[in-house]
Amino acid sequence: DDELELQTDGNRSGHLQNGELVFDPEVNEEVVRIIAAQLAEVGDQLDKEIKARVVNDLVQHFLNENLSGEEITRRMSEAVEGLARAIPSDMEQEKAMLVLAMVLTKKIANTMPSLLQRAFSTTVNYISQQLHNYIVRMVSAVRTA
Repeated sequence: DDELELQTDGNRSGHLQNGELVFDPEVNEEVVRIIAAQLAEVGDQLDKEIKARVVNDLVQHFLNENLSGEEITRRMSEAVEGLARAIPSDMEQEKAMLVLAMVLTKKIANTMPSLLQRAFSTTVNYISQQLHNYIVRMVSAVRTA
């Protein structure tokens, strides 16, 4: 039971099989801890690189209820890509983009806590669309290390 993936909604990953809920064993906790520690270290480095203007621009987009989820995800992607271009070339671009997306979400929520849910959902969508394969490779690399 400890090795089941916890979903963003707090539930365990699973599916129905013959009407019974069957949980999918995914990534074990140690793999998650190793990856989280690596990402947190990178996040601490990149946090200082994000200017308040970038965060405030994103906050304004999130506040605009006329923008679709797709449009906000596009704006998040543009912000992450713009920030990633300034990252030293010795860092994996995909890792930088993943961490930048998470740090931006944290900064948006700290700036305007009422936007946490929308910012989090947008970030999950962005990561799922743009960085899914990188995450799979990262998990595989930690498992085989």
